[in-house]
Amino acid sequence: MAADERTPVPVWTLATETVSVLNVPGEQGMTPARLAELRTVLATLADSPIATLEAHPMPAQRDRSGGIVLHAASPLAQQLSHLVAQTAKSAPSTPGLVGSGDVLYRMVVPARVAAQLGKGLIRPMAAKAGGIRGPLVDSTGTIAANARFVPVTGKTTAGVAGVAGVAGVGAFTVAAPLVLMAVAVGISAHADRQRQKAIERITDLLEQLGEDNVETERSELDGCRDAIDKATSILLDQGRIGLSLGLDSSSYAISTAIERAKRRLTKWQDALADLPEGPVEISVLTKSFPGVNEEGGAFRAHLELARLAIALKRRVLVLQAVEHAQLMAADNPFKRFIATLHDDERRVGELESGLDDVLLRLSTLELKRSSGFLGVMFTPGDVDDLLKAVYRLRALGDGLNRRDAQADVAIDIERSGDGSLVVFPATAA
Repeated sequence: MAADERTPVPVWTLATETVSVLNVPGEQGMTPARLAELRTVLATLADSPIATLEAHPMPAQRDRSGGIVLHAASPLAQQLSHLVAQTAKSAPSTPGLVGSGDVLYRMVVPARVAAQLGKGLIRPMAAKAGGIRGPLVDSTGTIAANARFVPVTGKTTAGVAGVAGVAGVGAFTVAAPLVLMAVAVGISAHADRQRQKAIERITDLLEQLGEDNVETERSELDGCRDAIDKATSILLDQGRIGLSLGLDSSSYAISTAIERAKRRLTKWQDALADLPEGPVEISVLTKSFPGVNEEGGAFRAHLELARLAIALKRRVLVLQAVEHAQLMAADNPFKRFIATLHDDERRVGELESGLDDVLLRLSTLELKRSSGFLGVMFTPGDVDDLLKAVYRLRALGDGLNRRDAQADVAIDIERSGDGSLVVFPATAA
C-alpha cells in the first residue's frame, strides 16, 4: 500500500450492543487523525463500548514471537470471518487485501472504554516485544499512515447483527463477542509478554545472587504457566474451560505469591517511612533493601518475583472474566467481562502502583557514604562506589508508567488465508 491519500483502508465501527448516535459527520474517507477523533466522539456519545476495526495489507517482515496463535475454528476467528463475509460487498477495494487472503486487522478500543478494564492492564511496550509500533507499513516498508479510511456498512445477520447507523460513518455493527475475544486475547498476550520479561530478569539476577529461596519461588510461579497456557488455548479456541487442567492449583500458587509480594511491599513502605530526612547512608538503606545499590541483589529479585506474580495473575483474571462473561451474560458478554475484570484488576493494580511508588521514592533518595572516623578522606574507590549506587537508584525510576492518562488500546490481529489468527499483545495506541 503506498502512502497515498487515495488508498482506501476499510474500517468497521463495532458496538457491543444496539446504540443510537446521531449527527456524526463524514461520508467521505477519513485521515488517521479524523478517525481518532471519531473514536473519541463515539465513545463519548454512545452508552455502550464502541471500537473500530481496520484492515491493512500484511507486512512482509514482522516479529511474531509475542503473539498468541488461534485456529480458524476459534470464536474470534469465526466472528472475524463472519463480519468480513457479511460486509464484503460494501468494503472498499484495497490493494494487498485480495489474492493471498493474508490481512492485518487492527482493533482500536477508545481510551474511555480502555479505562474500564482496570489501571495498568495496558502499558506501552518496546518494538522488540512484538506487534506494530508507530505507522503501519506495507510489504515494501512504505509508511501508510496517510491512507484514507473508508467506513464499511454492515448487514443484519444472525451472528453479527447490523444496526442502522450514522450517516457518513457506515452502519454500527453489534459484535460484542468479537470485541470481547479480541480484547481478551490481546490482554492475555500482553500479560504473557510481561511474564517473559520478568523471568528473563530473574534468571539474570539468580546468576549473580545464587539464592535458593528465590529460585524456589520462581520455579513455583513458572510452573503455573503450563495450566494457564492450556486453559488459554481451550477458552480462546473452543470457548469453554474444563475442570481438569490444574488451573485451580496454579491460581492458588499465584495468589500465594501475590500475598507474599504484598507483605514485602508493606515492609518496604515502612522502611522508607522510617528513613531520616536528607541524605541517607548506604549502609542504612541496604539493611531494608539488600543489594539495592548493586547490579543484582535480594531486593531486585523480590521485586521481579512480584512482577512475575502480577503478570500471571492478570492472565488468570482474563480467563476467569471471559468464562464468567460467556456463562452469565449471553446477551452482552462484553459488559459482564468489563465488570468482572475491573473489580479483580483493581486490587492487582493497587499492588503494582505500590511497587512503582517504592521505586520512584528510592530513585529520588540522596545518598551519602557510611559514617566512619572523623577526618577520613574519600578514596577514589569510595567515590566510584557512591556514584554507582546513585546511578543505580536513579535507574529504578526509569520506565515507570505513572498512568495519569489512559490511551486508546490497539490490538493487532494477523489473519492468514486459511483463517487462522495471530493476535499480538494489546498496546497503548
